[in-house]
Amino acid sequence: MSAALARDFVCLHLVAHHLSHLVEDVRLVASELATNAVTHAQTSFRVTLSSSNGSVLLAIQDASTAAPVMSAPSVMDMRGRGLMIVELLSQEWGTRTDGHGFKSVWASFPSGP
Repeated sequence: MSAALARDFVCLHLVAHHLSHLVEDVRLVASELATNAVTHAQTSFRVTLSSSNGSVLLAIQDASTAAPVMSAPSVMDMRGRGLMIVELLSQEWGTRTDGHGFKSVWASFPSGP
């Protein structure tokens, strides 16, 4: 999967579930997390969306065990702002590892307008 396919997946499913107001933020976060999976984990990844208790949860799962690290790029740096974007746009975010060693980076968004 690619970051572009992750963005398309998010857009399609949010619109289908009448959550169009979340498309731009969730789509950008999905793009950043998918790009991190490709760039840093260097493994394939899986995108999931779920809804529970008034929140939409986006998760990007890859086969790396390394947790993402938020950097502090300088003004002129061309990279390194992905997790800052995730932090700014999501209600909360974090990581978890399943019993098989697959890491998921997740972000939640309030489903109400």
